[in-house]
Amino acid sequence: MTKENQFSTFYLDGLYFGVEVEQVQEVLRYHELTSVPLAPFTVSGLINLRGKVVAAMDLRRRLNMKDREKDKLPMNVVVRTNNGVVSLLVDKIGDVLNVKGDTFETPPDNIDETTRELIKGIYKLKDQLLLILDTQEATSIATTDVSSN
Repeated sequence: MTKENQFSTFYLDGLYFGVEVEQVQEVLRYHELTSVPLAPFTVSGLINLRGKVVAAMDLRRRLNMKDREKDKLPMNVVVRTNNGVVSLLVDKIGDVLNVKGDTFETPPDNIDETTRELIKGIYKLKDQLLLILDTQEATSIATTDVSSN
């Protein structure tokens, strides 16, 4: 019997991403951002999450994608990392998805190098690919640089 893995999914620029469900604290609609002077380009600001200040990282910028249209507000996927909680700004929230482990593959060579470093691998689904985000690697710039400023 093949083990199933469970992922919380979201979309960025038409691509389908997932993070391990155990890493997700919560999923939220848009929250107002407070800018952070001298923050890295990928950190859009800070959000107030029930009294706790959380860095909000724009995954489009982290993955070298074009910026979101000004009239489109991002959604928040709040993840737990070894260095604390970070909100990932995404275009659209998907579902929780169970996938069979035997469909997992390493990232293809045709993905640009920066993106490939942030992707653990892919799952081939019936109609699309599910790219599995390495949340530790993707958020490392937010959890180290913002806390040191």
